[in-house]
Order: sequence, then structure tokens, then C-alpha cells
Amino acid sequence: MTSSGTFPSRFSRILAVFGPGLVVMLADTEVGSIVTAGQSGVQWGYRMLLLQLLLMPVLYMVQELTVRLGIFTGRGHGELIKEHFGSFWAWVSVAGLGIATFGALLTEFSGVAGVGEMYGVTRGTSLLFTVAVLLVVVLTGSYRRVERVAMAFGLFELVFFFVAAAAHPSLSEMATESLQIPYANKDYLYLAAANIGAVIMPWMVFYQQSAVADKKLGPEHFAIARVDTILGSILTQLIMAAVLITCAATIGHQHTDAALSTVGDMSRALTPFLGDSVGRLVFGFGVLGAGLVAAIVVSLAFAWGVGEVTGYRHSLEDHPLKAHCFYGIYTVCVLSSALLVWGWPNLIALNIGVEVMNAMLLPLVLGFLILLAARTLPEAHRLKGAALVGAIFVAILTAGLGVFGGLQGAGLLSL
Repeated sequence: MTSSGTFPSRFSRILAVFGPGLVVMLADTEVGSIVTAGQSGVQWGYRMLLLQLLLMPVLYMVQELTVRLGIFTGRGHGELIKEHFGSFWAWVSVAGLGIATFGALLTEFSGVAGVGEMYGVTRGTSLLFTVAVLLVVVLTGSYRRVERVAMAFGLFELVFFFVAAAAHPSLSEMATESLQIPYANKDYLYLAAANIGAVIMPWMVFYQQSAVADKKLGPEHFAIARVDTILGSILTQLIMAAVLITCAATIGHQHTDAALSTVGDMSRALTPFLGDSVGRLVFGFGVLGAGLVAAIVVSLAFAWGVGEVTGYRHSLEDHPLKAHCFYGIYTVCVLSSALLVWGWPNLIALNIGVEVMNAMLLPLVLGFLILLAARTLPEAHRLKGAALVGAIFVAILTAGLGVFGGLQGAGLLSL
């Protein structure tokens, strides 16, 4: 009786803690990330597949430190930086977050608009509907409701697994090409930097740490929160790999000089296997799920970040009339990004450029994260010794590759 009675309570406890990790990871595979992975498969076949898998433990390391800080300090990322490094560095960090947020929102809305255009829906109509959904979800809900809706949107991304299986990729070709890495090609390095920036983004750190604090998770939830994060890390990179494999096995094989010029181009990868109508529908659901969950997460991350630095109310548990600045920033982010996309041509190149920009911000993001983990945590959970050396090594290697690839592709460095 005892064991059967405790299982439901344990399971409900697990479900109560789960959320921030899965949500932020599903948001990580946002429209810009999907486009970057798709472009990688189109232009380079499976030559960036190994990179996707190698980034899996790096992503977990970054977000696990984020969870650790949120649980054992009870503060958001911007708040901790302000407390330990001063207002100047807190604003520098939030400025980087603002740049990443605005760029990410442009990619989310461009993806939503692209899906609408595939079905003949005008850009203005699809953007207006999306803005309305995003405002209703956040302005009328608590954190838990927003989290559930974001997870529901994000689960649409699972369709990419079925698409990759339907493409019937050659396993032998996949294994061979994944080890054929053109290290000296600047175009490859630029796209590799975009893939790194598509996996580790400034807003992810701000969002998950603030979400953990807003959800009031304590030390007793740490083990479950780590499981939430590791599952999310695996899931997001497998989705990226699935998109890359799909595009490599289809568009990349059909045209040696292929490239994506519109969001709708990626749906062509599905039509040989699922038919035109079903292919577009499946792809559309995947992109819409990615775009909507990311738009919620990115906007909230910036609103939380600014709130932590300025000190105004910044919780989803507060009514909009009591936290008008927090909800106001979220609303302005959503509306301004939608308006800009409405009057802009296709943003495929910008999608990749935004991810490269994220890679260029990694030294700042990872630097603060490791410093906070080494200075602010309780002794038992502080980053120190071999773990600290390992984290610094991984951070330098990842950020260095991202910055080097971005500068190479931009023609600012030469081998």
C-alpha cells in the first residue's frame, strides 16, 4: 500500500518541477535554428551532423549551471550580475540580451509569416493572429499556464522526427560525410558558427534561471530539474539533427548548388514522401510550434532581465496592472517585431545572421555564467576544482569556435 500510494505523489511532484528545461529547449529549436539546420543540410549534406551531437553536452552544461544558480540563489540572472558585478555590467548583459531578443523575434515572426504565405494568407493577417495569441496567453495567465501552453506549442516540433524517417537517409553516407569536415572553408565555418549560436543563446540563460526562480523551485527540486534539463538538451539537438538530415537527404541531393531562399522552400523536402498538401501541413505545424514557443520564451526572458536590473515587479504571478512594466515590455517586444517583419522581405539570410550574432555574444554570456557559478553558489554546489577547469575549457572552445567562424565568414579573418 505504501509504495503504490507514494508513486502518484512522486509522479505529480516530478510533473510540477518539469517545465523550464523542456520549454527553453523547445524554444531553442526556434525558426532561426530550424532554418540554420536546414541550410546546413542543403549546402553541406551531413557534414555538420557531428557538430549537432557534440553541442548536446555543451548545451546541458550551460543550462545546468543556469538551473543551479536559479535554485540555490533564488534570483534571476540579471539580478545576480547586478549584485556581484555592479549595475554597469548588469546593463551590458541586458543590452546583449536585448539584441539577441530582437533578432530572435524577427526570425520567429518571419517563420510564422512564411507558413501563412504557403497557404495564401497575407503576412498582415498571420502576424495579427499570432500577436493576438501571444498576448492572450501571457496577459491572462500564471506562470504554470504559460508554461503548459508553451510546451504544447513546442511539441509540434516532434513532426520533424517523422519527416526525417520518411526521407530514408543513407546511414552509410551519413556516417562517412559526418566525418568529412572542410575546416578551411570560410562558408562552412560561418554556417558552423551559426549552428553554435543556434544552440546556445543569451535569452536561454536569462529565461531558465528566471523561470526556475519564478516557479519557486528549491534545493529539493534540483535532481528533477536537472533531469528536465538533460532531457530538453537531448530533445532539442535531436530535432536539429532531424531537420538537417531531412534537408540533406532531399533538397541537398536534388541540387548541388541548392540553397534556401524562403521559409517555404524547406517544405519541398517533405513533398516527395508525404505529398504536397500533407508535407506543407506537417512542416507548417513544426515551424509554427517552434516560432510560437520561442516568441513567448524570448520576450519573457527580456522582460525578466530588464525587471531584474531595474527592480520593478517581474513575475507572471503578478496581475498586469501590478506589473505593468514587465507586461509592457513583453507587449512592446511582440508588437514591434511583428510590425518590422510585416514590412520586410524574406528573412532567411537574417535568420542565419542572427544565429551568428548569438555566437559572437557567447564570450559575454558564458563568462558571466561561469563566474557566477564559481562565486555565488553555496560551497557544496559551487563550480570549483576540476569541474571549474573543465567548464572554462568547454566555454573557451565553444565561444572561440563561434567567434572565429563568424569572423571568418564575414571576411574579417583569414586562415
